[in-house]
Formats: sequence, C-alpha cells, structure tokens
Amino acid sequence: MNTEELELLSDSKYRNYVAAIDKALKNFEYSSEWADLISALGKLNKVLQNNAKYQVVPKKLTIGKRLAQCLHPALPGGVHRKALETYEIIFKIIGPKRLAKDLFLYSSGLFPLLANAAMSVKPTLLSLYEIYYLPLGKTLKPGLQGLLTGILPGLEEGSEYYERTNTLLEKVAAAVEQSAFYSALWGSLLTSPAVRLPGITYVLAHLNRKLSMEDQLYIIGSDIELMVEAVSTSVQDSSVLVQRSTLDLILFCFPFHMSQATRPDMIRILSAALHVVLRRDMSLNRRLYAWLLGFDNNGAIIGPRSTRHSNPEEHATYYFTTFSKELLVQVTAPFIILCLPPIEKA
Repeated sequence: MNTEELELLSDSKYRNYVAAIDKALKNFEYSSEWADLISALGKLNKVLQNNAKYQVVPKKLTIGKRLAQCLHPALPGGVHRKALETYEIIFKIIGPKRLAKDLFLYSSGLFPLLANAAMSVKPTLLSLYEIYYLPLGKTLKPGLQGLLTGILPGLEEGSEYYERTNTLLEKVAAAVEQSAFYSALWGSLLTSPAVRLPGITYVLAHLNRKLSMEDQLYIIGSDIELMVEAVSTSVQDSSVLVQRSTLDLILFCFPFHMSQATRPDMIRILSAALHVVLRRDMSLNRRLYAWLLGFDNNGAIIGPRSTRHSNPEEHATYYFTTFSKELLVQVTAPFIILCLPPIEKA
C-alpha cells in the first residue's frame, strides 16, 4: 500500500470503496463457469464507476491478477470483452501518469491477448493501446518489448487488422524514438519465436532500400550485439518463411563489402545462415548464395562501384574472392577438419 492510499484511508467514503472492492473481488473466488466471471466483472465495474472520483484504485495488485486470469486464451470472447471494459474503466480513472507507473501490473494480462483473441475482441484491444498506451510516450520504454510482442501478432498479411496494427506500431516507434523501438523489436524476435515473421516483415517493409544501412542506423537499435543475436537466431528458426525473410534482411543489412557489424559478428551471422543449406530449399539457397556472391534478392549486382563487373560471373568471382571467401573459410574450416580421417588431420 503506497503513501497516497494510506492518506486516503482517513476518508470514510474511500474505506467503504475498499470494502466494496474486496466484496466484488470475492465473487471471482466463487466463479466456476465463464458466465460467473462475466457477472463478477460486471459487479467490479459498477464499484469502480461509482467511485470514479478516486484516482487511486484499491487492491490494484489483486485486480490486475484477476483481469489477467479473465484474459486466459481458453476463455470465450465474451469474458475477454468484459475484462477489456474493466481495463478501460480503470485507465480512465487513474490517468496516464498512474498507468505509466503501474504499466506492468495491468499489461501482464493484455500483452499476450492479441495472439489468441477472437476477431470481435481485437478492435477493442487495439483501441486500448491506441487511446491509453500511445500517449504514454517515452514512459512506455520499460515495457516496450512486451508491448511489441503483444502487438506484432496482429501484423498478419491479409488480416483485417493488418493496416491498423502497422499504423499502431509506427506510432509507437515515433512515441518512444526509433532506436529504442528497434532495440525492443530485436529483443522480441530473440525471445519470442511466434513474432519473428511479423517482426521481420515489419523491418523489411520500413527499410529504405534507396539508402544504405549507414544512413538508417536507428534500425540497429542501441545494441548491435542484440540485433546480431536476434538475426542469427531467426535465420535458424524452424519456419522456412522466417528463415527466408531473415535472409532478405541479412542481404540488405549485412553485405560483406560494407557492414556495420564487426568481424566476429559477421562470423556469427554467417555460421547461423549456413544452416539453411540443410533444408535443401532452393529459395533459401538462392538468397544465401546471393549474399555470398554480391547480388541482391532480385539478382542485381551490388558492391563498390569501382569493383563491379558487367559480367555476373566475373562479378561473383571477384566479390566472393575479395569480400566473403575468407570469412566462409574461417567458419567452415573447423567443421571440415573434424570430418577428416585421423591421418589426413595430421
């Protein structure tokens, strides 16, 4: 209990409010069916609305836990919608400053919802993010990775809410600054396999291909090691679609002739990328070879202008010999040595 709440306890009406919240929360303990949960949420909502003049919501930790339980993916959309009503009532009452302070308390239930939500629930959830989270601006940073992990599942190609989700992500990036946004995004891709495809899709869609990586370094975020680890993990994902998109990203962000990454980082990425050959998938192999031989994904020649050859074969030979061969040998040599018979090793 914080100081502000302790001071309010001298107010008899606030004490009655606390007692009413306790009584409303008891209803959750006796709920055995989803209809009981909707009823319990309705009673809690009524108590909150009747005491909206108090910006300090009592028993907020217990309320946060109960709301998170009501957003369990196994429960029907009706329970989810009713719980989202409760969130909105609370957010209106407490205001942005208190929401920023208690962000983790209320977000633990909200962030996992979009991936499992019914179509009828998604617009309400997105509205909560748009109306109450976006205005928090830079105070979103402590929970930014969780927020992105929660929003990215809505970025599904062909989805009814694709454009709305994309716009929301763009507004979040503007609110927290691009560098912080991409740092959190790489963290999400590293730790949450389910959002890798939409996350990489977002990055690819927002790259300016007319500029070099040097001119859009904010995409790296504040820690290139985090980006390198996220990319290296994603290119070894079990999904071919994720691997394919990650190779597209590598082709643009980490060209051998001009990379922002250090040599050890390039070795890390190359070591991970070589695993795609085990798939025996032509779309993956084509992207890997394009990266090694100095071509973009469309087969156009890349590299320093002074070193480009009009003949693709000559260019590939020159580019490989000059920029990627040494790294490839360094990465593969230890494995080749391990495979040699004992006599040949000696």
